[in-house]
Amino acid sequence: MGSLSVALRNVVALFNDGVEPYAPTPSDIVYDQPHRTLLRYRRSSPATGAPVLLVPPLAVTISCYDMRPSQSLVRFLLDLGREVYVLDYGEITYADRDLGFEEWVDDIVPTAIGAVSADSGDSPVDLIGWSFGGTISVLTAAAHADLPIGSVTAVGTPFDQRRNGQISLARKFGQLTGGRVVTAAIRVAGGVPKYGVRAGFRIQSIDRELTKPWFIARNIADTEALARMQSVDRFMDTMPGYPGRFYRQAYRQLIIRNEMLRGTVHLGPDRAIQLTGLTAPTQLIGGTKDALASSASVAAGIGVLTSASEVRFTEVPGSHLGIIAGPAARDTTWATIADFLDSVRLSTRTPAPTR
Repeated sequence: MGSLSVALRNVVALFNDGVEPYAPTPSDIVYDQPHRTLLRYRRSSPATGAPVLLVPPLAVTISCYDMRPSQSLVRFLLDLGREVYVLDYGEITYADRDLGFEEWVDDIVPTAIGAVSADSGDSPVDLIGWSFGGTISVLTAAAHADLPIGSVTAVGTPFDQRRNGQISLARKFGQLTGGRVVTAAIRVAGGVPKYGVRAGFRIQSIDRELTKPWFIARNIADTEALARMQSVDRFMDTMPGYPGRFYRQAYRQLIIRNEMLRGTVHLGPDRAIQLTGLTAPTQLIGGTKDALASSASVAAGIGVLTSASEVRFTEVPGSHLGIIAGPAARDTTWATIADFLDSVRLSTRTPAPTR
């Protein structure tokens, strides 16, 4: 009888506000500017260790790090005792069509790192980025050796696009056409609008979309399973778009020319970033079922980041979103991040003076 009442309640909830309302971790605004709002998550006790700055990819919201209480990297890091910050880029519209990697790599992220460090007593900052957020973190650390960066963690961030099944097809098409078909369309549209991003993400996970009715039927009395499903739906339904220039750069430089693997990323005729400029300890994490950044494409970064004081690669089970926000992430990706951050903390601890 109890299961039946739960099932009936869940049926009603699915057709209304959902089985679990969205409750993001409370935060405070450090500064609020277009495409660069910096938030600090609230703690109930003093922080220990270096602060963490979460760098999201474009075309998603900051909820990727805070899907729901049991699927929140934010809460996990807070429980580790860290002060946790995140950058919120807000909505991306046609008016933002000229924004490129330069804005993030040379301005938005460096400014945030400086603010986080100053807000934490001039402490070095541990960067964590998922997907393109990892790409932006790596490029920022490589381009600005003077920034107070303690470490870089890139989750689901590809370095070799030849090893990505779906992306490799787009790469070959771009090589045949010189990339003009895609870049011309993006230039006219001013970017990839949010509706295009949302549709693309759903197509990429078409098996999930097709089997969703059966999933609901099988789990109608499992509130936790339905809450996880709806958190992913909510995440996809709120995706913003890509700025035109940023997307064209990603398509030409990163996908067609595979410049992350070559070690030099050209953002313009007078702007090239040497990845050997990254010297901070770095962690790369790849997913076994990641269709957008295969584990092998992520691992290729070991051979690129040759100046980093340390480069670790860890393979974890899961899809592109699953490795950062899935139900198993706590025991896989997040545990790996915790071990790495702890090792960085121990290696940089100032030794006690001898008497």
